[in-house]
Amino acid sequence: QVQLVESGGGLVQAGGSLRLSCAASGSALSYFGLGWFRQAPGKEREFVAALSSSGSSTWYVDSVKGRFTISRGSAKNTMYLQMNSLKPEDTAVYYCGARIRPIATMTESYVYWGQGTQVTVSS
Repeated sequence: QVQLVESGGGLVQAGGSLRLSCAASGSALSYFGLGWFRQAPGKEREFVAALSSSGSSTWYVDSVKGRFTISRGSAKNTMYLQMNSLKPEDTAVYYCGARIRPIATMTESYVYWGQGTQVTVSS
C-alpha cells in the first residue's frame, strides 16, 4: 500500500510560479515510479510529468516542456513539480500518482493517487 499527499497549490497570476510537493509513504515504495497528472473541470485527467523509479529519467507533456520541472527530493519519498511561467490553461486539480506499469505517460499505469491540490492561474 502506498499513501500520497500533495501540497503547494494555490492562486497565482499568469506568468507566476508555484511548487507542488508530493509526500509518499508505504511499503515497497522504491518499486514505484511517480508522476503528476491534472484534471480541469469537465475534462479527463491528463498526464503532466513523471519520474522513473530511480529518478534518473523524466517525461513531460509537450504543453509544459520548458516551464515545469519534476524532481525527487533528498528524501526518496518526496517529489516536486516546479511550475514556472504559468498560464490560465494550467488551471486544474493536480494529482500525484504512483505506478507499477512501465508506461509513465498513461493514467492506466498508476494505481495509487493522492487527494489532489488545486492550482488556479488568473489572467
